[in-house]
Amino acid sequence: MRYLLIALALVANFSVAETLPRPDHIVIVIEENHAFQQIIGNKDAPYLNTLANRGVLFTNSFGVTHPSQPNYIALFSGSTHDVTNDDCLTELSGDNLASILQAKSYTFSIFSVLLPQPGFLGCADGAYRRKHNPLSNWKSLAAFNQPFSAFPQDFTKLPTVAFVVPDQNNDMHDGSINQADTWLSQNIEQYAQWSLSHNSLLIVTWDEDNGAFDNKITTIFVGSVVKPARSAQHINHYSLLHTFSDMYGLPYLGHSVDQKSIGGIWITPEPTR
Repeated sequence: MRYLLIALALVANFSVAETLPRPDHIVIVIEENHAFQQIIGNKDAPYLNTLANRGVLFTNSFGVTHPSQPNYIALFSGSTHDVTNDDCLTELSGDNLASILQAKSYTFSIFSVLLPQPGFLGCADGAYRRKHNPLSNWKSLAAFNQPFSAFPQDFTKLPTVAFVVPDQNNDMHDGSINQADTWLSQNIEQYAQWSLSHNSLLIVTWDEDNGAFDNKITTIFVGSVVKPARSAQHINHYSLLHTFSDMYGLPYLGHSVDQKSIGGIWITPEPTR
């Protein structure tokens, strides 16, 4: 009997790795400088709250640092590269999400609102800011640095993974919460709807909070590959990168190796016959 109890305990403590989906497309929209408490339940963000109810709302999601720029770089490369400010950079080096996807024959692009031309490396233009465009710091990736006007209307033509970065007037940085909420409703909802009936995923997240809530931010997943729910698991920008690596069989970038894949929210793929 004693050996039977030991065996049962071992089985109870044995966890089988969860099978993650491999979406055809992931679109990650990055908003600015607002805490979870400022978005969820806020009547000025009706679209975002509706989106949260249609997908997975993470109630313990966090940025990795302050201010904005190192968070974007961390989400793109697994490291802040010791950047501690929002100053316009010259160039960074090393692997990043775009390079590891390409090495496995997947694709990546970043679509920035008001980017004046593809591959633009200037620090600012109107309400566009380079500090919110991490790919621009890797000059070899200039071809994948695109204005939002290039975001395809035929979503099957999207890259495997794409970042969407609104301009400062529409990302809650300079404009209001309601202005950004309206922009998302007008520009992202069509993809959100499409993702629900295709093998795709929409992620809406923030770079950081407003400095008053321990960097707790809102992160929402919507798509056919997730089960609508609230998830209390602790995640951050590196958790997202770790999850992408597990989805696509990629090497782990920087500090993402220390995280776990996001779990418990996925619709298990049908087994191959």
